[in-house]
Amino acid sequence: MEIIRYADIHPEPWRNGGGVTRELASHPKAASAQDGAWDWRVSIADVSKAGDFSVFPGMERVITIIEGELLLLTVDGSEHPLEKYRPFRFSGEAASGATLPTGNIRDLNVIAREGAFKGYTSIVEISKKRAHPVFEGQLAVLLEGKATVAPGAAVEEESDGDAPAPSAAEPVELSRYDAVVGSDTRSPEISGRGFIAVISIDHVEAHA
Repeated sequence: MEIIRYADIHPEPWRNGGGVTRELASHPKAASAQDGAWDWRVSIADVSKAGDFSVFPGMERVITIIEGELLLLTVDGSEHPLEKYRPFRFSGEAASGATLPTGNIRDLNVIAREGAFKGYTSIVEISKKRAHPVFEGQLAVLLEGKATVAPGAAVEEESDGDAPAPSAAEPVELSRYDAVVGSDTRSPEISGRGFIAVISIDHVEAHA
C-alpha cells in the first residue's frame, strides 16, 4: 500500500515563476518536473496572486479548486468562474491566466499528454460505513475531513483446512492532501468523513 505524504513534498516554482507547485505523482518518474518530459502529472498548486498560467504544449489540463472559493480563469480570451470542487478541463497550449476575487486559492492539477493519456478528476464524499476503493491507474487525495486507508481484502488459498485467514492490516491515518496510490491486486480502501479527489489516468489506445 503506497501513500504519498504531502508534508514530504518540496514546493517547486512554476515554469513562469508565478507560483509554487507540489508534485504528487508523474509518469515516467525519471522525468524532471521542470522540463515537461513526463506524459502525465498530478500536482497541487498555491495561487496567491493574479497572473498567467504556465503553457504546456501538447497537453490537456483538468484544474479543480480545493481550497478557497473562486478562481476566475481566462482561457484564450474567454472567462470561466471556477468554484470549489468543480473540475474544469482545458488545453495546456491555451493562453491562460487567473484573477482571485475572493483571495488566495489552492488547486489540484491533472495534466496529461494528448493522444497518449486522458486524465479525469472526481470529487467523492467518503463514509465510515462504506470504504471507497482506489483501483489501478487511480490516485485518491484527501481534501478535507478525517480518513484512514487500509488494504482491501485479498483472496488467498489456505494451505490447511483449519488454518485461520490472515488478519487485515491496521488502518493508516491520512493527513490533508495525502495521496493513496491505487492497485488492482489489493485495492486500498479509504473510509472516514470528508471529501477525496479521485484522479484516474487512462491510457489512450493509438489508432492507425
